[in-house]
Amino acid sequence: MSFRGAQNDNYSHLGTKPVPRGAGGATAAAGRTGMMGTMARDVTSTYRLQLHAGFTFADAATQLDYLAALGVSHLYLSPILQAAPGSMHGYDVVDHSRISDELGGRAAFEQLVTAAHSRGLGLVVDVVPNHMAIPAPESMNRQLWELLRDGRDAGTAGWFDIDWKAGGGRVGLPFLGKPLAEVLADGEITLDRTGDEPVLRYFDHEWPLSVGTDSTDDVAELLERQHYRLVHWRAKDAVLNYRRFFEVDTLIAIRVEEPEVFDASHALLLELNHDGLIDGFRIDHPDGLADPIGYLARLRDKASRGTPVWVEKILEPDESLPRSWKCAGTIGYDALRVIQSALADPEPVAALSAAWTATGGDPDYAHAVEVAKRQVIAESLQPEVERLTRRSQEALPEQSVEDLRGAVIELLVASDVYRVYVRPGHKPTTQQREQLQAAHDRALEARPDLQEALAALLPLALLTDGRPAAIDFGVRLQQTWGPVMAKSIEDTTFYRWGEFIAMNEVGSDPSRVAGSAATELHDWAKAHRASRAGTMTTLSTHDTKRSEDVRARLLAVGGDPVAWQDISRVTRTAAKKARVDGRTAHFVWQTLLGAGDLSEERLTAYLQKALREASLKTTWLSVDEAYEQRVIDFALAVSADGPVRKALASAISANDKAIRAITLGAKLLQLTMPGIPDTYQGTELVDLSLVDPDNRRPVDFERRAELLTVEDGTGLDAEKLQVVTAALHARRDHPRPFSAESSYQPVASTSEHLVGFSRSVAPSRLTGAIGRNGRETFVTLATRAPSRLLRSGGWSDATVTLPAGEWLDHVSGDTVTSEGHVNLAELLAGWPVALLEKRS
Repeated sequence: MSFRGAQNDNYSHLGTKPVPRGAGGATAAAGRTGMMGTMARDVTSTYRLQLHAGFTFADAATQLDYLAALGVSHLYLSPILQAAPGSMHGYDVVDHSRISDELGGRAAFEQLVTAAHSRGLGLVVDVVPNHMAIPAPESMNRQLWELLRDGRDAGTAGWFDIDWKAGGGRVGLPFLGKPLAEVLADGEITLDRTGDEPVLRYFDHEWPLSVGTDSTDDVAELLERQHYRLVHWRAKDAVLNYRRFFEVDTLIAIRVEEPEVFDASHALLLELNHDGLIDGFRIDHPDGLADPIGYLARLRDKASRGTPVWVEKILEPDESLPRSWKCAGTIGYDALRVIQSALADPEPVAALSAAWTATGGDPDYAHAVEVAKRQVIAESLQPEVERLTRRSQEALPEQSVEDLRGAVIELLVASDVYRVYVRPGHKPTTQQREQLQAAHDRALEARPDLQEALAALLPLALLTDGRPAAIDFGVRLQQTWGPVMAKSIEDTTFYRWGEFIAMNEVGSDPSRVAGSAATELHDWAKAHRASRAGTMTTLSTHDTKRSEDVRARLLAVGGDPVAWQDISRVTRTAAKKARVDGRTAHFVWQTLLGAGDLSEERLTAYLQKALREASLKTTWLSVDEAYEQRVIDFALAVSADGPVRKALASAISANDKAIRAITLGAKLLQLTMPGIPDTYQGTELVDLSLVDPDNRRPVDFERRAELLTVEDGTGLDAEKLQVVTAALHARRDHPRPFSAESSYQPVASTSEHLVGFSRSVAPSRLTGAIGRNGRETFVTLATRAPSRLLRSGGWSDATVTLPAGEWLDHVSGDTVTSEGHVNLAELLAGWPVALLEKRS
């Protein structure tokens, strides 16, 4: 069906001028035949929706007209399977065989799909293959319940990744609020025989009794007979013997490398896929799997032909997605990084560094990361260290246990990527050997006294030793590198290393500001157009530390070194008076700069999380309430009035045009560069959200829909919405210039402050010649380092090279005539961005 035919005509205009709607003609919704004979669209763009009991399938359905008018091709849903009650995210799955009751169940899901298809929209869903929830009560997870009841003989024992030998044949459950003896003495665990089977109850928890053990009323005696062992949560390091998601005890890893587990956990999703209800999959945390490559190959084999799959893979700046992965690409953190690099100004980096070191902050980012890694490993990941030590000892009995433990820790610290992807039964590639050798060398440099143990572990890490214990070590080491990287960098360093927090983002390296350049974007785009043209691009996700627009404000003011140092100076003075650590205060004022006016509730909740994640003076396990309150009081005070607030307001006012340029420029680059662009819920307008749960606040869709109908809307909200709709409609109506078959070329300009590219494709036999040269061509232009550009007097006589002819700007609606070069001061007089289509 024609997408344009399904569009609500009330949404045809936006912003200060009408947005051009499909000058190239409507595009039929191509794709597979879906349920009830409707046609599912090929994925050209997605819109992420966070589902929960407060925003269900029915709620999503009410926004379909708006989303269709916005120009997206697919809804991109958070996990839809049955999760633990009250889940706000859906990653704590308890039942793979049914769609979440809290979201509306299967009937509501199918109604959403039918309604979406009637508007030319499809659906992409999030898949959680790595873990399940240990809910309270535990009986909600049938596979887990059988495991706890029947132990190693359970029919579901193969579902879970458990080190049975370490637990003496029992599963360690660290869920007691105090030592077991005290819990028993206080009578907090009770025996309940009133149901279909006897159970033990502890507050919201419920545990089964093994068959034949229910012959006494003595709870202590009963517990000794079970296949699980209950302990105080602070004793987890000694007893926890199941693999977790990171350090989250209530998320137990499952073994999708086992065919029967894969089939059972994916049956419903694949059924919906084959029935045309689901068009694509997003895979959560594939690095946690025993064999990510094998998993993706199996999913490709089982899914309907042509189903795109995206992976939540965190790539380091110099890392590429393995070619062997059967997927369309990542979910876009690598794209986010290169967009920011293209727009940031590297010149003020000395001022940024000076302001940071003046607070006492560590000037060496790499050192800060290493310190965080050692702390995370020692405080959060000891069960994982002990499992690796046990496996290495079994494979290398001649080595000292203490040396092996030390060597394991050093290898974990030495990881500089989330995973190397060596596989049992496969010869390591040259690159994999080099990566593991480099990690070995870094570990050896740190601990030369462990030379023998590290040398012995290297063949195990490379999986060239075929003994079972050696293979288990190599696989588990790979599965542990990811949690070490994520917890120490994203969840610790990014909250304590505050030189320029705009760059403290997933997949980014905050120490590389000085190297920011548009060439990084162009190199990335050319590589992905050739090999991963279907990769997702994004600026905000449910996991980003700050929304795209918070970062845009920081990037803009970061280009104004005078303003930056002024704010830093007055904040240091205020922090000293308030007895707040200078590094923390530096983090606080950047948060206030980026997020704008925050309510007391939002600011308090965010700072509590940020301070505990930083783990400098307070932690999740050892809360210093007095210090936290002192920081919160400081933040509330300086944001209300005084020199810090005045300095922040002055910086925002002085750089308002630069903020506008980066806000709009980042969005236009993301929506038109190679890949499939995703818009996170609400970010089609300016969204100043912080890390979750702040970024899961309800979205005011009513205001967005209303603004979409306003012909003469003003302000940055309206302008951003105009950029989004212009780009998405261009992609929808002219898919080929934005597809894998199109070329990608950086534009030439006489100014370093312009970043842009052309997307061009030869005419299709179906569409005929477009433009004078018979090619469909679009050019994206954005302004980089805008603060410095404005201080220098603007574009002056700078030009951009454009082929001669007439061009339509889909953002402004203006027509531009080029004779080979166009003056930028004229072209970008009204907008700091342009999306030009060659018309003749």
